[in-house]
Amino acid sequence: MKIPTTLLLLVGALIFSGAGNVRSDASDHRYKEGDSVPLYANKVGPFHNPSETYRYFDLPFCVPEGVKDKKEALGEVLNGDRLVSAPYKLNFRDEKDSEIYCKKKLSREEVEQFRRAVEKDYYFQMYYDDLPIWGFIGKVDKESKSDPSEFKYFLYKHIQFEILYNKDRVIEINARMDPHSLVDLTEDKEVDAEFMYTVKWKETETPFDKRMEKYAMSSSLPHHLEIHWFSIINSCVTVLLLTGFLATILMRVLKNDFMKYAQDEEAADDQEETGWKYIHGDVFRFPKHKSLFAASLGSGTQLFTLTIFIFMLSLVGVFYPYNRGALFTALVVIYALTSGIAGYTASSFYCQLEGKNWVRNLLLTGCLFCGPLFLTFCFLNTVAIAYSATAALPFGTIVVIVLIWTLVTSPLLVLGGIAGKNSKAEFQAPVRTTKYPREIPPLPWYRSAVPQMAMAGFLPFSAIYIELYYIFASVWGHRIYTIYSILFIVFIILIIVTAFITVALTYFQLAAEDHEWWWRSFLCGGSTGLFIYAYCLYYYYARSDMSGFMQTSFFFGYMACICYGFFLMLGTVGFRAALLFVRHIYRSIKCE
Repeated sequence: MKIPTTLLLLVGALIFSGAGNVRSDASDHRYKEGDSVPLYANKVGPFHNPSETYRYFDLPFCVPEGVKDKKEALGEVLNGDRLVSAPYKLNFRDEKDSEIYCKKKLSREEVEQFRRAVEKDYYFQMYYDDLPIWGFIGKVDKESKSDPSEFKYFLYKHIQFEILYNKDRVIEINARMDPHSLVDLTEDKEVDAEFMYTVKWKETETPFDKRMEKYAMSSSLPHHLEIHWFSIINSCVTVLLLTGFLATILMRVLKNDFMKYAQDEEAADDQEETGWKYIHGDVFRFPKHKSLFAASLGSGTQLFTLTIFIFMLSLVGVFYPYNRGALFTALVVIYALTSGIAGYTASSFYCQLEGKNWVRNLLLTGCLFCGPLFLTFCFLNTVAIAYSATAALPFGTIVVIVLIWTLVTSPLLVLGGIAGKNSKAEFQAPVRTTKYPREIPPLPWYRSAVPQMAMAGFLPFSAIYIELYYIFASVWGHRIYTIYSILFIVFIILIIVTAFITVALTYFQLAAEDHEWWWRSFLCGGSTGLFIYAYCLYYYYARSDMSGFMQTSFFFGYMACICYGFFLMLGTVGFRAALLFVRHIYRSIKCE
């Protein structure tokens, strides 16, 4: 128990100290009247394409003298944040009324660039004392006209800030664009623009430690909570009915089997065995491609551990809204630190399966999930570079990730593999395996792997699909998701259902005298990942307004990696559950 606790404390310390500097940079500062309060411009981009973001000054706004980039942590960079000092001066309790901070003559090219941005619903994001600010850069006036060539495009040139404070602390900030102060961008011609801003300060009784609750509350509104609880109740009812139904059948059938086999032993010995007892000499015959199988279990176990740690951190409040990059930092750090679990699990199980080349197995374990993820990242990072988007990682960040993988992940993987190899644990099989495998009888089409996977994946997916929408809207949109307790309950339901449905299908497979259940149980358990990827297609085309090559490639590319991770993790859960079940039923009968 000491190791997980130490790991959790280490990860928590790393996230709190480095993930976004949210609590260490400005949020602890107290200000006197007239003090400078940090304001950073972050990024701009199409509202419906959350991955397609650009630096704030990629648009031809007025660039103030001495613009400085904010030093960012690893998680912030992975999140696509690129903070620079903003052109506005919002000193503490210093009110301003329509102050002009820049006069600029926009060239025809700059007008066209702004017009394209307004047409795509570009928004901007800033941070003031680490409180987020959003706003649209302009608007399209359609005036009930159907022909796009008749639309009028306007750029907002006056932003109005309303800041709430409590004594010497900044509590809340709101930004509103003045709808009457506009620059006409409709025609391709030079335009004079005066950019200005207004600042109003108001006192509030809201304490400083509750200032982030405004953002968390958006996902905890009564009508949202009702939907979340409906989701859980729906999942629980579905799970209880179906698992109860399957459990009743399974227990009754197993009881009858045990009684029949007990009578068979007392009856004449020449009576031929049938059903799952008939294949007792083959059921523990090791699977084909044992190195790949052990590597899959190792990677799946690591991803399951990673998920549990992420939930633990979220439940203790590490991932509060707009803690920039905290989740990405946690994912990178915990994945690196848990690689020893993958090495130990894969190597020990591979040796139990009487595998000889444990070094190759270890290499396969290290590359099984990281390999596809790395190839996907290379392609998508190249796309982001071509678009000059903030999603393109700087060379220095790539070097840091490579160093983490080289100096932390790989050594821990090797150490775990050596420990697993030296554990010298033998595979616990309650019955002996015969020298020659029995022939599997011809089976109907619905007992083959693909129909079984479809049946196995549908039930767990039906238990989580309502919650999936909110997760997608948060990851691939602008909603805020903070109800981690409900998400954790849904995850537990997912694990239970996956384990149970895999056990049920494994029994029916063995009852049909098909003893090749090892890979089948893994594939059936992991098939929920395929259903989640199918949901991605539905979400993209029916529930979102994402468009463009970059956003499409990012969405389907990274979701493919996430669903592949779910496949490995849930496949491991399915196999472990099936293995416990198979050992139990064969331990309960006498076999010669």
